[in-house]
Amino acid sequence: MDENKVYRTPGQLIEALLAERSWSNRVLAAVLEVEETGVSKLIAAKKAVTPETAIALEEVFNVPAERFLALQRDLDLAKARIVAIPDPSRARRAQLFADLPLAEMIRRQWLRVEDMRDMPAVEKAIEDFFDGKSPADAATIPHAARKTVTVLDAPLPSQLAWIYRVKRIARELVVPRYDEVALKAAIPKLKGLLSAPEEARHAPRMLQECGVRLVIVEGLKSSKIDGVCLWLNEQSPVIGMTMRFDRMDNFWFVLRHELEHVLQRHGMDAPMLDVDIGASTSVAEEEKIANREASEFCAPQARISSFIARKAPLFPERDFLGLAKVLAVHPALVAGQIQFRTGRYELFRSHLVKVRDHVLPSAFVDGWGDVAPVGIA
Repeated sequence: MDENKVYRTPGQLIEALLAERSWSNRVLAAVLEVEETGVSKLIAAKKAVTPETAIALEEVFNVPAERFLALQRDLDLAKARIVAIPDPSRARRAQLFADLPLAEMIRRQWLRVEDMRDMPAVEKAIEDFFDGKSPADAATIPHAARKTVTVLDAPLPSQLAWIYRVKRIARELVVPRYDEVALKAAIPKLKGLLSAPEEARHAPRMLQECGVRLVIVEGLKSSKIDGVCLWLNEQSPVIGMTMRFDRMDNFWFVLRHELEHVLQRHGMDAPMLDVDIGASTSVAEEEKIANREASEFCAPQARISSFIARKAPLFPERDFLGLAKVLAVHPALVAGQIQFRTGRYELFRSHLVKVRDHVLPSAFVDGWGDVAPVGIA
C-alpha cells in the first residue's frame, strides 16, 4: 500500500489494502465472516464503516481503526455539505446571543418575546428596542463611554442596551423644562439630605422639579455601569443610575458626579457613560471635574485631608464620628471618602449603610423585580 497516497473514503483505503494482498472482495468477506455484498458496499461508499467494522478491519489489516473512522467522518461531512442549504442567518443569530444578554433582556421584559427560539420575533424585538437599528448600527452612534482608567472605544453591547433602556424610560417621563439656575440652587438643598439614609428619598422629586429626569435601572450582569448623563434634547437632561453598590456614600457620590456632568452640559452630543466610577484619578478632564465636585459634596476634602494627616494610621473611631458630626453628614459619607483616599477599605465598614430601599419607592425604577411600564401599546 502506498503510504503517501491520499485516500478520500474508507472504501479507497480498503481497496488498496486488498490489492496489496491480492485479495478479492469475496476473500475479505470470508475473513470478516460477512456477506460479500456488504464488502462491496463498503468499498463503493454505499455503506458506512461503523466502529465495530473499523475494529474488525484493524485486526485484519493492522491499520488503526481510527483511520477508517476518520475517513468515514470526512466522507459523511462532505456528503452533508453537498445537500446542506447554507443559512447565513445562523451566524447572525449566534452573534446576537454572543453580544447581547438576550435571555436577561427577555426575562426583564426589555424585549417583548414569548419564545426566545422564535428568532424572527427576537430580531424584530431587538430592532424595536434599538429604535429601528440593529445592535451594530446602534453601537455606531456618537458616544463618550468613559472609564475611570481609560476611555473606551465604544460601550459594550450590554452597556449599550442599558443606555437605550434608560433613554426609553426617560422619553416617557413628563417633567418641567430644565432650569439650570434651579438645579444649582438645589445642590445645597441636596447636601442637606446627607444626614440620614432615609433622606435620600427626596432626591428624585427635587431633581424632577429642576427638569432633570432621574432614572434608576438595575444593571445587566457584568456591565459594571455606575451611571450615565445623556440629553434627549438641549433642554432635557437625563441621569441614569444602577445603584449596583447599595451604599449611601456611593449613591450620593455617583448622583453628584452625574449632576456635575449635567451642569457642565457634558454628554450633549453623546451619552456620558461612567463605568467603575472613582476607581482612579487618571481620567479624562470631564471626569476629573465631576469626581472633584462629587467628593467635595460628600465631605469637604480639606477636612478629610487634615483628618487623614493627623489620625493616620490608627484612625480612632471616636474621632471619625466626631468629624462626621462636625460636618453634619452621616458617617457613611466620611467613611467612603477616607476609604477611597487611603485605599484602606476595611476602615469603618460598619458605617456603610444601605440606601436603595429608601430611594426606589420615590424614583422611576426598572429592575429588582419591577418593570418600568414603557413601550406598552
